[in-house]
Amino acid sequence: MFGLPKSTEISKPLPKKSIFEKFKPNVAERKLFDEQINRLSIVAEISPQTVSIVADEKVAAIYIILVHMKTDDCDKKNILLLSKFIDQNMLFALKYEDKIKFAAYRANRVLMSDSRPIDDWKFKLKGIELKSTWDALVADVAKIEPVDGKDLDEIIIQNELKEKLKKQISMLEKKAMSERQPRRKWDLAEEIKKLKEQLKGV
Repeated sequence: MFGLPKSTEISKPLPKKSIFEKFKPNVAERKLFDEQINRLSIVAEISPQTVSIVADEKVAAIYIILVHMKTDDCDKKNILLLSKFIDQNMLFALKYEDKIKFAAYRANRVLMSDSRPIDDWKFKLKGIELKSTWDALVADVAKIEPVDGKDLDEIIIQNELKEKLKKQISMLEKKAMSERQPRRKWDLAEEIKKLKEQLKGV
């Protein structure tokens, strides 16, 4: 499945009832979870027992959880809930009809992929130890380009800041174009200039 070695494939249901009983989400969390998610199961385990990649002190195994969705959208709160309750390195394959999008929890953030036909997902396991394999899988899902000398979590945070700055610049540029008062137009131009300098430094 998903281009992974046959040796990684497993089939272990994760009943919602058991999740609720064990982790006791509050009423609002349970309602949102129930509205969007039909059922879950573990469909792959990437570990020294299933592939020739060694564990390390940070990552002992990686699991792929198949999540059958009731809707084409999954609130990030549901991924956050599962990630905080189940202390494992997990990729969530969110299946709705014949398409799947992946989600992962890294750097205290929920990262989402685009949605693609199931057969379009083909992962390649990279690295000789599971930490680098985990990093590579998350980077593939979130379309993150590695940067020499930088940890993946650092890149995720920087990319988020870049997107935030770009949105601020775009919004201010639109304001500046419609602004009629010369003084205000000048102030906006100066603000845009500062943000662009900040963006260069990220």
